[in-house]
Amino acid sequence: MSSRELILGRVRAALRDAPVPERVPRDYRPGGRPADLEVLIDRLVDYKATVHRVTSDEVAVTVAGLVGEGHSVLVPPGLPESWRPHGAFADDGLAPDRIAAADAVLTAAAVAVAETGTIVLDASPDQGRRIITLLPDVHICVLRPDQVVAAVPDAVARLDPRRPLTWISGPSATSDIELNRVEGVHGPRSLHVLILLD
Repeated sequence: MSSRELILGRVRAALRDAPVPERVPRDYRPGGRPADLEVLIDRLVDYKATVHRVTSDEVAVTVAGLVGEGHSVLVPPGLPESWRPHGAFADDGLAPDRIAAADAVLTAAAVAVAETGTIVLDASPDQGRRIITLLPDVHICVLRPDQVVAAVPDAVARLDPRRPLTWISGPSATSDIELNRVEGVHGPRSLHVLILLD
């Protein structure tokens, strides 16, 4: 008998006479409530993200204005061509050092949660690999209003749990060091959300 089997045997023996726990109700937060775009925007701003309202035709110009002339913008391979600013380059399996050298990354999103101010990426072709949103200093994310849901249960219902999910609530930040907020520790220092008006 291995040590593992011995320990697990003892745990099973200790739990043999334990009462069966009551079933926890899970209907306390039903999904399906209407989403409020203004609540999402309020939460995003509270998390220090910058929100821009643009049309589809204005995405590329807005991104170019945000990053500035001569700065590089990385995009996932499936991002619409019309959204890409001049000179943007697509991730085709780039090495981490090449991704980190980009000044900004531009992606779409899978869903956004108004109540928590969270944007979720699921690595679809217009969002790309998780690494491309973690290494550049600036993340610019395009969001359609029909992708906004009221609460986390609504978002979970839309997502495929088998996909690599990245949940973003503002720029990367920590307050671990003497309770001072430091941004950009585990990801982008700046988050810009472009909400499409059309």
